[in-house]
Amino acid sequence: MSPRIDFRAIAKFHKTKLEKIKVILFDVDGILTDGKIYYQSDEMGFNRMFQTIDGYGMKMMMKAGFKVGIISGGSSIGLKKRCDLLKLDYVRLGNEDKIPAYEEIKTLAKVKDEEIAYLGDEFFDLPVLRKVGFSATVTHASMEIQESVDYVCYRVGGEGCAREVIDLIRYAQGIRPEEKGYSQLF
Repeated sequence: MSPRIDFRAIAKFHKTKLEKIKVILFDVDGILTDGKIYYQSDEMGFNRMFQTIDGYGMKMMMKAGFKVGIISGGSSIGLKKRCDLLKLDYVRLGNEDKIPAYEEIKTLAKVKDEEIAYLGDEFFDLPVLRKVGFSATVTHASMEIQESVDYVCYRVGGEGCAREVIDLIRYAQGIRPEEKGYSQLF
């Protein structure tokens, strides 16, 4: 059995930054997925597999009043359908230059950099990772990325790293899921 990680203690360590967060943004490939893509058909194009606990966490945070979105260089029918299913506040696809999308979202949400969290894993994520109030990545990211962020997740891309960051924000801000209506969140 693997050792239990005390995410509440980690959240307490980062509380000064985490308690300001109002908007949570994610990269897709390597974060919400394991980074693998597969060609499904001419109609569907390239697609990915997603982790349900990440989606559930996103829905939970939106229900708690947070704005949640993705900024991805990729774009596919499957990705768009996943975003539609989750009813994300912000979906910006198809451009590896993520700063314009980030600035647009910041303006629409009427927040400051320090009120945004971003989870990304690649070099084109660095400009956003360096601007936000709380930045995170995963262990497979290059050392330059890991050295540039506030937090490196224990969970890997496509296996709950987004939920890990969501839970850190929840713990820092004292947000608990409702005991009734869990099935309505996902």
